[in-house]
Amino acid sequence: MSGQSTTRTVPGGTAREGGGRTGQRLSGLAVALGLVLFLGGFAWGAVLYRPYTVPTPSMAPTIGAGDRVLAQRVDGGDVHRGDVVVFADTAWSDLPLVKRVVAVGGDTVSCCQDGKLKVNGEEIDEPYLAEGKAAEFGRIPEVTVPKGRLFLLGDERSGSLDSTAHLTDAASGTVARGSVQARVEAVVWPMNGMLKAPTGFEEVGALSSPGPLRTVVALVIGGAVLILGGAAHGPLAKRAAASRARTDAGTAGAR
Repeated sequence: MSGQSTTRTVPGGTAREGGGRTGQRLSGLAVALGLVLFLGGFAWGAVLYRPYTVPTPSMAPTIGAGDRVLAQRVDGGDVHRGDVVVFADTAWSDLPLVKRVVAVGGDTVSCCQDGKLKVNGEEIDEPYLAEGKAAEFGRIPEVTVPKGRLFLLGDERSGSLDSTAHLTDAASGTVARGSVQARVEAVVWPMNGMLKAPTGFEEVGALSSPGPLRTVVALVIGGAVLILGGAAHGPLAKRAAASRARTDAGTAGAR
């Protein structure tokens, strides 16, 4: 017996090694898939969306002064009533502006015989206005919007320089659809999230369909989770193996 040595084999050692290799492969796949989702989501978002900073409170309380928004690049022909749009019209300003479309070509718009905005004779519910604020602080005579043009108002009706400030222009305060650059979908700073659907305009026509912003965000977040989870596997696996080794050593010493 004095010339013999004994070698102990840890039960399940082969299985653990195989499990470790499988775990490494799976963590590598998770990181690779996560990178694809994360970078793909960012690239998709960069193609479809543009960030803007709104400098004035003319869209309060929906969008405050200094808020950062994300707006989907859209063609002016895809704009519907109730959309908050970014547009540029040199007759209004040298800079892009953000206003809400309340009427499109062929519509008649007026305010405020009964205290509410009217489009095509229908009173429009506007929950995005500040509580207790009037639909308009001045009177808007009935305006028929020319084809291919839009009538726009700010949500802060008392001080917004919108279509009401240009009623005496040749186009009765309207802007061309082609002047629209993007449609605002979310306020990202502060993180107020997606704009609410302007359901009050459903009485006079279909609303715009939401863009894919939620999907883009889900891809980016899902990718980040997979990257972090896959990258964490290695250190966690090493710590677990070290813990098992200490436990096995303690068990062997007690025999």
